[in-house]
Amino acid sequence: MTTRKLQEMLLQLPGLNLPERSEFVAWAELVELTSIAPGEFAELVELGWINPTRTSAEEYLFRLRDVYRIHKLMRLVKDLDVSFNSGSIIVDLLERVEELETEVEELKRLI
Repeated sequence: MTTRKLQEMLLQLPGLNLPERSEFVAWAELVELTSIAPGEFAELVELGWINPTRTSAEEYLFRLRDVYRIHKLMRLVKDLDVSFNSGSIIVDLLERVEELETEVEELKRLI
């Protein structure tokens, strides 16, 4: 699932009240979309794996990319029964592989 597709899905949720082009979601939407527990969330922030932005009202805002990454992580933790630390490394490596594949395709077009 791409970030664009995730954003389109988010905009279709009733009662979300997000601006059309928002790149951020609030804590409540993050929990709803990822089913993450507060303790798990705290662990991810402690690991430095996600870096939420704080509003002037001291509320957390998350990038859509974070929602996608957490969703991917939660599936790995549940389906493969790995720890959060291991799952976060796997997600990071998968993202790096995707970046490298994109670079290879770009280089192939130049040849």
